[in-house]
Amino acid sequence: MPPIVATVLCLAFVAWLFRRDIRENPNVTNALWLPFFWIFISGSRFTSEWLAIFGINLGPVNVEEGSPIDALVFAILIGGGFYVLVQRRATLAEFVRDNRWLTLYLAYCLAGCVWSDFPFVAIKRWTKLFGQPIMALIILTEPDPVESMTRLFKRFAYVIVPVSILFIKYYPALGRAFDGWSGLPVNSGITTNKNSLGCDCFILAFFFTWYILQVWQRERGTARRNELGLCVVFLVMTLWTLYEAHSSTSEGALVVGVSMLFFLGLKFLIRRRVTFYLVCLVSVIAAAQGAFGIQQAVIRALGRNETLTGRTEIWHALLNWDLNPVIGVGFESFWLGAREDKINAQFYGLILNEAHNGYLETYINLGLVGLFILAILILVTYFKSRQAYVTNFEFGRFRIAYLAAFLLYNWTEAAFRTHAVPFFLFFLIAIEYRARPVLAPAPAGPFEPETAPDQEFSGSGFPAPGVALTEEPGGGLAAGMGR
Repeated sequence: MPPIVATVLCLAFVAWLFRRDIRENPNVTNALWLPFFWIFISGSRFTSEWLAIFGINLGPVNVEEGSPIDALVFAILIGGGFYVLVQRRATLAEFVRDNRWLTLYLAYCLAGCVWSDFPFVAIKRWTKLFGQPIMALIILTEPDPVESMTRLFKRFAYVIVPVSILFIKYYPALGRAFDGWSGLPVNSGITTNKNSLGCDCFILAFFFTWYILQVWQRERGTARRNELGLCVVFLVMTLWTLYEAHSSTSEGALVVGVSMLFFLGLKFLIRRRVTFYLVCLVSVIAAAQGAFGIQQAVIRALGRNETLTGRTEIWHALLNWDLNPVIGVGFESFWLGAREDKINAQFYGLILNEAHNGYLETYINLGLVGLFILAILILVTYFKSRQAYVTNFEFGRFRIAYLAAFLLYNWTEAAFRTHAVPFFLFFLIAIEYRARPVLAPAPAGPFEPETAPDQEFSGSGFPAPGVALTEEPGGGLAAGMGR
C-alpha cells in the first residue's frame, strides 16, 4: 500500500474514532482536552519536534535552555488547567489537607531547585512537574471522574496506537531509530525511542485490560458488543505495537499489572485483608528467588542479560559518584553540564539522560531525604488504594495493580520525572480530593457544563459511599483556591 493511501486511511480511522467518541455524548467537559494534550505531548513528541517533522525548524535546542515553543505550550496547558480549577472552586487548602506527603514531595522538589547548579533550569522543570497534579485534578473534579479518566486514555490510544503503526510500517524515517545500547534498528513509532513507545503501550494495554473487565459486566446488547469489539481491537493493536517496540521493562510491568488485576478480582479474596495477601505473595516470590534464583530466569525470558543491557554498570557508576548523599545535586539537575559530559565519556557511544532506575534517579537528584519522602508517598498511596479497593472495588484494584506495575517499571527506567506519562497516572491514583458544596452559586466557566450536581469525591474522584448525587443549594465544588 502506498504511504499516502495508508496515511489517509489512518487519519480517516482516527477521525471516525473521535467522531464516535463525541457522538456518544459522554458526561465530560471540554476541560478534558487539557490533560489529553498534556499526555499526548508527553507521550509522543514535543511540539518543537512535531513542527520539525513538517519542516518548521525553530533553531537548535540545548538541554539547559530547552525549546521556547515547548515551554510556551506547557505554560498554556498549565495556565489553562489552573484557570479551570479556579472556576471549579477547587481549594488548595483541601488538597494539602488530604495529600500531605504529596504536597511535601512537591515542596521538597521545589526546595531542591535552590541548591541546584542550574536553578533556573530546575525551576522550569519543576513547573512541568507541578502541571501533573493540576491535570490530575481536572479529571478528579469532572462531573464523572471515572468516565473522564476512561475517555482520556481512550482518546490517547486513538492517536498513539494507529499513528505508531503508520510510522513503523510506512514512514521508517519517523517510526524507526537505532538503539543506543546495541546499535541495532528499533521501532519508536510516534515517540522518539523504543522505551517511550513501550511505556505508552504498557499503560494503554493495562488500561484496556481493566476497561474490558468493566464493559464485560454491562447488560448485553449492541452497545456492549460494539464497545467490547473496539476495546479488543485496540488491545490487540497495542500489544502488537509493544511487541514491535521490544521494550522488556514495559512488557514485564504489563505482566505484573495485569496479573495483579486478575489476582485482586478473585471472588474468594476478603478485600479488607488485601495487605496480608500481598505480603504472602511477596514472601512466596522472595522464597522462590532464594531457593531457585527465579530472577535470572525472568531476566532471560525478557531478553535481557545479567547486566540488564548495561544498566547495572551505570548504576554502579552513579552510586559511587561524588555528590551530597543527603540532599543530592538538586531537582532534575544531575544530567546537566559537566556531570553529563563526564558520565557519557565513561560510556562511550551512549547518550545518557537518566539513571534507568527511578529510585536511583531520585537519590542522585534529591538525596536520601528525597528518597525517604518518595518511599512514604508510595506507602501512603498504597493505603489510599487499599481503602478504595474496599469501598470502590473496580478503581481500587486499578490503583493497586498500577502501583505494583509502576514500582517495577521504575526498577530499570526512571519515571519519577516531570511530565512523564507514567508519573501522571501515579498522580491520578495518589491524589485524594474531597469536594465540598459552596454557600453561593458560581457562574459556569467556559470549560464547565451549565449545571452539575454537587458531589463529594473519595479516593481519587469516585463518589464517596453513601453520598447522594443530588442538587444542593449553591453550585460549584469549593470556595476558591486557598482560604
